[in-house]
Parts: sequence; structure tokens; C-alpha cells
Amino acid sequence: MKLKVTVLAIIVAAITSCGGEGKKEDKVSAPVEEQKVAVETDPMKDKGIGPITSITLGEIDQKMADEGKAVFLAKCSACHKISKRVVGPALAGVTERRTPEWIMNMILNPEKMVVENPAAKKLLEEYLAPMANQNLTEAEARLILEYFRTKTTTSED
Repeated sequence: MKLKVTVLAIIVAAITSCGGEGKKEDKVSAPVEEQKVAVETDPMKDKGIGPITSITLGEIDQKMADEGKAVFLAKCSACHKISKRVVGPALAGVTERRTPEWIMNMILNPEKMVVENPAAKKLLEEYLAPMANQNLTEAEARLILEYFRTKTTTSED
């Protein structure tokens, strides 16, 4: 008799410890619209959030690139280097990974980008420090973009 009671107690404990079966079924049968699915955006189609919606680039303008380098060194180089990670990511090849619009919007509108743009959110998660808004003009951001165009993944500082 004692053995039967012990076996019965073990069976009851096993069944009740697996409780929540009804809840599991609820999860499985949840409507599709309630399930959130992360959708990756092609980084070369993502224009970011900000004032730059379209930009057409021609051949690299070396004068603009030189001016962009000066702005970059004055405003950005405390946190960014071309070939190595510092506070922010290394920027060599950034024009191969992001659209020109995204780059300029990140420069001009970093606060909104890290809140609303998935790629910028990911960067914030990785680097933990939000990009400082240097209050650059669109013209200055364009100069920096031109400088970045001269810096491929094989470029040095």
C-alpha cells in the first residue's frame, strides 16, 4: 500500500510539475498579427531618418574630400578613426555598407536615428555610447561623406 501511495504521489507530482500545458497551446495558437517578427532591412536600401531623402553622387571631388577630412578631424575624430574602433565604429568602407543618405542622416540626426532606425539602434547596442550631435550643416555632412568615399575597407587613417 505504501508503495502504491508513493508511486501515485510521484505520478501526481510529475503531472502537476508539467502544468501550463494549456498556456503552451495558447502561445502556439496565437494569431500571427500578435507575433512580432524582426525584419532585416537591406543596409544598401536604408536611407535612415532625417532631412536627407535622396542624394546623387558622381565622381569623387577631391577638394570636397579634403574639406571633409578637415571637418571630420575637427568634429568627429575624438570618437571615430578610419581604420580602428574607438568610442564609435571604424569608418573605413562605411560607404560600402551604408547608403549616402543613411550616413548623412546619422551625422545630422543621430538622436532620432538611434531611436527609430534599426541599424542605428544596433550600433548603439554594440557601442553603448550614443553618437553626439555636432550640429553640422548639411553642407558639412556632405563634405564628410565625400571624405568617407575616399576611404575604402583597405584605407589607412
